[in-house]
Amino acid sequence: MKRFWKQAEVVAADVGFGIALDGRRIKTPGHIDLAVPTQALADAIASEWQLCGETIEPQKMPLTGLANAAIERIASDRGAFAAGLARYAESDLLCYRAEGPAALVALQEASWDPLLGWARRRYDIDFTCQPGVMHVAQPAETIRKLDHAVASLDDFQLAGLSPMVTIGGSLVTALAVLEEYILAEAAWEAVSIDDRWQLEHWGEDPEARTALDARRSDFIAGARFLQLLRR
Repeated sequence: MKRFWKQAEVVAADVGFGIALDGRRIKTPGHIDLAVPTQALADAIASEWQLCGETIEPQKMPLTGLANAAIERIASDRGAFAAGLARYAESDLLCYRAEGPAALVALQEASWDPLLGWARRRYDIDFTCQPGVMHVAQPAETIRKLDHAVASLDDFQLAGLSPMVTIGGSLVTALAVLEEYILAEAAWEAVSIDDRWQLEHWGEDPEARTALDARRSDFIAGARFLQLLRR
């Protein structure tokens, strides 16, 4: 779609804040008025539209996309969406460790053990970790409590959490960002250890680097979305 507006601005909505283009409210792809809970998030979405070039490129407007998801996809069946994210607790990245080399093992321990320690304290749970990638069952109480933590989130929190969980493969890390235990960049460094190790030690692959950078961008956008919900 070609750009047709001159000014994007935040406007009052029945609930929360909307965004208008030359006075006309932005709608989701399903034609629902786009409204978000905080002024900060609305300002950031309006900025995406204001900075848009002559042609709309959705990949450059991640906050708009996450808001659309919250309003259309998640709100229609929050329980099922939350359950899908909560299932990552059954195979969280942080519980599967490299068998070698020693430097990678140490790197994972230094980055991942504090996150698991935080989750143990925060939710009164425990984890089973092992070398390799074969599935290991987590304690039933761990699954139950993490499921409850995710189910208690609202539509917009789930929207921001989703790309971090699905891209990073770690529900624990995403929840740690949500609860401000760890900053977004540090969280990305944690969940991308294995990919970055491969690139650094097996040679730079331009396609793999491009794919990793794209994943990072989406991960950070999710974290920023959550941050703007708190302001």
